[in-house]
Amino acid sequence: MTDKEEKKEQKTKSRPTILGYPVSIFFIVVNEFCERFSYYGMKAVLVLYFKYFIGWDNDFSTTIYHTFVALCYLTPILGAIIADSWLGKFKTIVYLSIVYTIGQVIMAISAIHDITDSNRDGEPDNKTFHVALSMVGLTLIALGTGGIKPCVSAFGGDQFEEHQGKQRSTFFSIFYLAINGGSLLSTLITPILRAQECGIYSKQSCFPLAFGVPAALMVVSLVVFIAGHRMYHMESPKGNILLLVVKCIGFAVKNRFSHRSKQYPRREHWMDWAEEKYDKLLIAQVKMVLKVLFLYIPLPMFWALFDQQGSRWTLQATTMDGNFGAFIIQPDQMQIVNPILIVTMVPIMDSVVYPLIKKCHINFTPLRKITVGMLVAALAFVAAALLQIQIDRTMPDFPSSSQTQVKFLNLESTPVPVEVEGQEPFVVPGFNSSNEYMTFDTMNIKISVGGKDATATFNKTMRHTVLINAAGMQHTLNDITEKPSEGLNAIRFVNGFSSELNFTLKSKNLGPIAPLQASGYLNATHGKANFTIVNEGGQMCHYIIEVGFGSSYTVLIPSTFQFGESCTKNITAIEDFGPNTVHMSWQVIQYFLLTCGEVVFSVTGLDFSYSQAPSNMKSVLQAGWLLTVAVGNIIVLIVAEAGSLPDQWAEYVLFASLLVAVSIIFAFMAYFYTYINPAEIEAQLTEFQPEDKKKKEKEHEMMTKDNLAYVNNETSKDTDIKQTKI
Repeated sequence: MTDKEEKKEQKTKSRPTILGYPVSIFFIVVNEFCERFSYYGMKAVLVLYFKYFIGWDNDFSTTIYHTFVALCYLTPILGAIIADSWLGKFKTIVYLSIVYTIGQVIMAISAIHDITDSNRDGEPDNKTFHVALSMVGLTLIALGTGGIKPCVSAFGGDQFEEHQGKQRSTFFSIFYLAINGGSLLSTLITPILRAQECGIYSKQSCFPLAFGVPAALMVVSLVVFIAGHRMYHMESPKGNILLLVVKCIGFAVKNRFSHRSKQYPRREHWMDWAEEKYDKLLIAQVKMVLKVLFLYIPLPMFWALFDQQGSRWTLQATTMDGNFGAFIIQPDQMQIVNPILIVTMVPIMDSVVYPLIKKCHINFTPLRKITVGMLVAALAFVAAALLQIQIDRTMPDFPSSSQTQVKFLNLESTPVPVEVEGQEPFVVPGFNSSNEYMTFDTMNIKISVGGKDATATFNKTMRHTVLINAAGMQHTLNDITEKPSEGLNAIRFVNGFSSELNFTLKSKNLGPIAPLQASGYLNATHGKANFTIVNEGGQMCHYIIEVGFGSSYTVLIPSTFQFGESCTKNITAIEDFGPNTVHMSWQVIQYFLLTCGEVVFSVTGLDFSYSQAPSNMKSVLQAGWLLTVAVGNIIVLIVAEAGSLPDQWAEYVLFASLLVAVSIIFAFMAYFYTYINPAEIEAQLTEFQPEDKKKKEKEHEMMTKDNLAYVNNETSKDTDIKQTKI
């Protein structure tokens, strides 16, 4: 034994253990829990941050969201190359975690509206500043989370010796439990934090807290990981197998192109043109990998649907009723259904569904499972489309770009007759409004109120409420033409009283409002909104209105209003448009179908891939698998940015149709696929080429513990499913 080997053995023996496990792994598990909490917590509220804080529309919010997710799945390749070829895993994790932490802190700062809210109206005055900060933050986060993705689990595997296979398997179970725990808790907690109100000068949705807590967890993650550095077993970079594969393929292509003349004999496979530089064993291994990667070509379409849970489906939930009786579910909290169902569905599929299929003598091969998984995911989007149709039926019919809408509000107790050009005459009841908005294609409309004729001019794309009494038209109000954000309820007051009035909801004040004038809108949360009405003399009246999610009301204070115990008696709340009536629980159907598809698709896909490729090529397949996720998100952002479909349900149907078409193509490709045993092929090549044995052993040395992690966990399907979520 050499001096170097003796020192290494002494260092291994000196490392502290608990119950046979290296103490160092506990630092790694805590690090992973905090990092996953940080990532999923930030990601859960991200699309709503774009929509409600930055002010982007649904399509552009979806585009930027999926651009970020795509970048998160492209950078792992960079992280693996840096770790295996240059810095090693420990330094790569530390350096990129610092980048990651800085990105999370910048995101939290970007969400503080008071920084640029000079007029203290609750809206940032310089949106460009906040957009720039958030884009820098998200770029750093993508580099950080993606860069450490292939390193942390592999670094945990490095802490075990070869004889600790059982402990290593247990560690990976705990490791992926930490991933599930972090993602589950953060998806539950950060939407609650976002729903709070905070601010220095004005209270708004607390995005700084929703991003700040994940940033704090990332700081904890980094500190905990560094704290254990004296206990870690660190291996020097040995080179990256992915780079070797790329070089081999590149040489084969280049050599084939250089010898394209007919004078050179054809070879059985185009990869055989690499034989001048690389041995036959490596070339055979690359061929096996390429066969699997070829099957990956249709797979991005599945991820294009799957990752819309955090974008389109979350935006869909904002138009629904989140009242679950004793508690309120936020739209971004619905994403928690997926991890809960995963924990439930994986054992059910393994212990119940698959055995039943086997007993029915159905040859349910891995590739058939993948096809079924994609078809089930397509059904999830059909369910989403049907749900969207029901939601659209309950939405207000707002005016188009060439239309205007008008209704009338009577400020007096006696009915007032109204005649509108092109409409049947009608009567507006006392202290009430006309039933529905009337839609017009012309902006100049002749109106007769109480026998007094006039021509009113209205604005395109706007809704208007005309205040009337026996004397004629008094004032025209501009009504809101979209659902209030975040499920809030827009409430305004019309003062029909004889003196000025102030209206207050919590710390927000509207007033003073002069007679025959209207206030602006105040946003009230679900439940009972308690308003305080105060006159010039300090007299007070408490008025309570119970609201749901996403409604709008105009509250009329009549001329007969009096302060006192029965002050609310004659106050009339007129519903401009009603609350969301389709319940969020209906989304569980599409989440259930998508999770079933994910379990069948993702678990089987990884298991099949690893069974069909050489053991030292697992990291290559992992890189290819992550690349399919990135490409899937790119597909979504292209469709969202194109924005050619007028209705959201039609986009859901489009995605479902595309996935069905891709499933058919994949089934056709799978029909011609021949299953192989990589170990047998490697053994045959090694037996017939003893001179290549040393070279083969050298190549196998390049297999990092990252690959060992995958090898040791091929039998753990719960582990495989979470590989896509790390």
